[in-house]
Amino acid sequence: MTMRSLLLATAMLAAAATTAFGQGIRDNTIAVPALRANVSISGDVVRIGDVIDNAGHAAQIAIYRAPDLGTVGTLTTAQIIATLRTHHVIGVDTRGLQSIAVTRLSRNIESKELENHVAKALEHRNGLGDATNLVLTFDRDVQSLQLDPSYTGAIDPISSRFDTRTGRFDVIFAINSDTAAPATKLRFTGTAVETLEVAVLARGVERNEVLKASDVVLERRPKSEVGNDGASRDRAVGMQSRRQLRAGQALRNADLSKPDLVVRDQAVTLVYRAPGLQLTVRGKAQESGTEGDVVNVMNLQSKRSVAGVVTGRGEITVSAPSAAPLPGERAPAPSAPEPTASEKISQAPVAASPSPIALAANDRVPVSRKAE
Repeated sequence: MTMRSLLLATAMLAAAATTAFGQGIRDNTIAVPALRANVSISGDVVRIGDVIDNAGHAAQIAIYRAPDLGTVGTLTTAQIIATLRTHHVIGVDTRGLQSIAVTRLSRNIESKELENHVAKALEHRNGLGDATNLVLTFDRDVQSLQLDPSYTGAIDPISSRFDTRTGRFDVIFAINSDTAAPATKLRFTGTAVETLEVAVLARGVERNEVLKASDVVLERRPKSEVGNDGASRDRAVGMQSRRQLRAGQALRNADLSKPDLVVRDQAVTLVYRAPGLQLTVRGKAQESGTEGDVVNVMNLQSKRSVAGVVTGRGEITVSAPSAAPLPGERAPAPSAPEPTASEKISQAPVAASPSPIALAANDRVPVSRKAE
């Protein structure tokens, strides 16, 4: 019994020693370096620790120059293994890869975003309008910008100049880094023109021609071309041109008027209004006019010409003096009341006499009647 117990204890001690020995071997085993398929870096160089896992003490050794900001480079597996061997890194598990991709991280700023920042910096400067109305022409083409990812600051304008005489601008921006690196500065120069969206003729029109929807398109034109009188499309359609206009011409409000409701030599309805009375007769317009205009018209029955107000298409109204004024008419001025007989005598001129004549009280002066 004692021998059996001793043998059992010996076996258990041997098993424990074997387990401990195996654990020690595993703890001292070095992990096998393995190649990475995709690598992203933010620095200027590619290090061993970027391209393989388990690089150990060799991880910080630089082996390649990094691609340009925002670009992707490719390295073949054969190139990498040969380079690693020169640094005594061997036994790399390639994982069956033929090549790996190396991406250089960056902060990308599109050219359109840069142009918008320039326009915003010039907004309302020296008489310019809103940024959305500015058309910028740069001295150099604006390219998309790739910055180190550490430059996370806003695009802040630190200098903005605009010459109203020449239309030239000069704008400088600064972008700060979240490291100790100095701010990146960007400078843009060129010309700026303020534009307005105005109605433009799609075809030439004659004087007094009414504009249709198909005759007018919207375009942006320099503000210096149309000033502050540019007409909108909604305002232009249905209006009448005051003069001959050419195709492609920007419309001004001064070029347009309300369409004529009465045309010269047109047969019209002549309406006569008086208190409690309204008559209509045929007439002939002797002038053209729009609503509210005073024009001459001939009464075809009496052959007399009278002045009336255009009140509708093909309609001219004539009001009696005592009738209420029509829209656009001025009320007649009130006439002075007729003077009385005594006022007439007191207002009559008195003939000057060579010398004053005094009349005594109760004196009677005979008056001779003028022979009829």
